[in-house]
Amino acid sequence: MTDSLGPRLKVGVVVPSTNTSAQPEMEALRPHQVTNHTGRMVIGDDSMVDEPGFDHVMRSIRRSTHPAIKSVVSCRPDCVIVAVSPESYWEGPDSHARVLASMREAADGLPVTMSPDAINAALTAYGARRIAVVTPYLPVGDDSVSRFFKDSGYDIVRIRGLGMPSPAKISHVSETQLRDVVEEIDGPDVEAIVQVGTNVAMARLAAVAETWLGKPVISNNTVLYWHALRRNGIQDRVHGHGSLLSEH
Repeated sequence: MTDSLGPRLKVGVVVPSTNTSAQPEMEALRPHQVTNHTGRMVIGDDSMVDEPGFDHVMRSIRRSTHPAIKSVVSCRPDCVIVAVSPESYWEGPDSHARVLASMREAADGLPVTMSPDAINAALTAYGARRIAVVTPYLPVGDDSVSRFFKDSGYDIVRIRGLGMPSPAKISHVSETQLRDVVEEIDGPDVEAIVQVGTNVAMARLAAVAETWLGKPVISNNTVLYWHALRRNGIQDRVHGHGSLLSEH
């Protein structure tokens, strides 16, 4: 017998406990007969204004990810999304296979989607290499984000951080702020705009922004969910949430 509400796919999603954006945004993206099941990485709402504080938050996420995965695997999902920004586990391309393998082990061998794979897959689908990046961070966090994209072979034309001082405060970023920063970093030299930070509620604004910019605008939560669906056999074209889900 299959699950009565999610016979096509059950998606386990693990998020930091401070995150209030990823769960509702991913719920809005669900195709028919696909269900989401959320576990939480328990972390504190600690300061990220300097390098020691930012590193402390990243270490807290790393320590709590495996227990969160294990907490959601008991409902027997078909796959797991690790809904954190790419820099949370990024120590260079050579380390990613090792990190992903450890996540799969914690998930009892289930397929695992992480931001590096999802973002790379989306930018490959669009054929985009020259990008502008939006982050929720202060400069110390932006440095980690820049390293991720440069190590992955992308040309960062511009990067802007929104200066949020702690993990929970990231959810306070408004659509007006996001609209303004997207307009600021765009230009004819940019092939795609990428937003990182899964506690930034940008899925709706990203979809709308594509209509006036005429280019891909990729939000972290949307790209994670798109990648999980496609990797696990759900090819539905989901409309109203941007070109990634409707065209790829």
